[in-house]
Amino acid sequence: MAKNPKAADSRRGRPPTRRSQPRRAKAAPVASSSAGDIEDMAPAVPGASAVLRAQLLRWYDAHRRELPWRRASGGEEERAYAVWVSEVMLQQTRVPVVVGYYERWMARWPTVRSLAAATQEEVNEMWAGLGYYRRARFLLEGAKQIVEKGEFPRTASALRDVRGIGDYTAGAIASIAFNEVVPVVDGNVVRVISRLYAITDNPKESSTVKRFWELAGQLVDPSRPGDFNQAMMELGATLCSKSKPGCSGCPVSSHCQALALSLENPSVQVTDFPRVVPKAKPRSDFAAVCVVQIAQGLEEEVTDAKGNDNLFLLIKRPEEGLLAGLWEFPLLLVDEAKTDLLNRRKAMDKYLNKLLSINVRQKSDVILREDVGEHVHIFSHIRLTMYVELMIINLKDGVDRQCQKEDDSTKLKFINESSMESMGLTSGIRKVYNMVKAFKEKSLYVSEKGQVPTRKRSRRLKQ
Repeated sequence: MAKNPKAADSRRGRPPTRRSQPRRAKAAPVASSSAGDIEDMAPAVPGASAVLRAQLLRWYDAHRRELPWRRASGGEEERAYAVWVSEVMLQQTRVPVVVGYYERWMARWPTVRSLAAATQEEVNEMWAGLGYYRRARFLLEGAKQIVEKGEFPRTASALRDVRGIGDYTAGAIASIAFNEVVPVVDGNVVRVISRLYAITDNPKESSTVKRFWELAGQLVDPSRPGDFNQAMMELGATLCSKSKPGCSGCPVSSHCQALALSLENPSVQVTDFPRVVPKAKPRSDFAAVCVVQIAQGLEEEVTDAKGNDNLFLLIKRPEEGLLAGLWEFPLLLVDEAKTDLLNRRKAMDKYLNKLLSINVRQKSDVILREDVGEHVHIFSHIRLTMYVELMIINLKDGVDRQCQKEDDSTKLKFINESSMESMGLTSGIRKVYNMVKAFKEKSLYVSEKGQVPTRKRSRRLKQ
């Protein structure tokens, strides 16, 4: 399942599965819940599950949303690949945002084999702006693993052996593409089941999560498992929403214990289920960011008006950790007590000199160095305040020599202005770049055509 049950707050569906003989998965051992109020939650009325399935599937057939991944054509493997890509994109990202990314992705890599031939750099550029970049990395690694083995895994058990595929994604692919009778549990399904059975336990506790999977497994339709799973997610994404559930139009409201309790007791609301668990407060980090622009050939009054003589320095992040392997402007974390301009510049000068052999004072001619402003970027667990400055320099050794001096040339590169516009950057770094562009356009140091002056003009600090 998705590691965060809130991963897909705006979910999806697929066209009716075109297989007549669903394959039931072998029952997996499920640990019993220790919570007394959810120990006996099988439907009390014989045949209630069958009625619920029929009601939900009829509603889904009539009301499912038209989305591009529902129109996936081809054989089972092609549909499995489409399900995989869409499900991974939809984790932590809403449907309207995903649609365009999915269409561009499938246009470029329509099969798992075509994706396996891509580079991480290409995948990162296509993914830029979706966030949670580890998802893109796992998609590529998983595709290479599948192609190496020679066939797409067809069961949830086998799919879980693929890099980056967990219980939820495995269940979605297996049930939707291969008609295996297995459940899925994401944030929407948790909400629907919590309300159907009025579960008050912490939805993030392992015992409760296991019980959700058990209940979902009991409910899944044996003849249309893929469609039923999508119907559960569709219900949670539309009518059974977090704050404004449409109970009057819900196809399974007659089975909903949360609704029944709310009608009996005014103090109980359907939205009380599932229990809201307070999020951990994100930690606060602080970073100095220096947008280094290399101005070449400044013998003339100004550089090329198109910016072709101006290059931006980008650094590749480590291959592990946050935003692994992605490109950014020179950035380093600083203590909150040292976020003033003087300390930030001292730290940045030391960083450029140590890691990149750029000695701002000795190896370059500083044309301009200005503080641009701050940008706060929110990750799931980090609130990062970036203090941005622009430094335009003329390298005395030239860019080519600078690249040759670098021990590992894959760790840095110089990108011209036109390439910066089209390059895939994280949303945070793209925001920083746009801040710098806006600053230069408004600055006294830039002409109406966006040209860079040759005179040294900088707010120098005594160091």
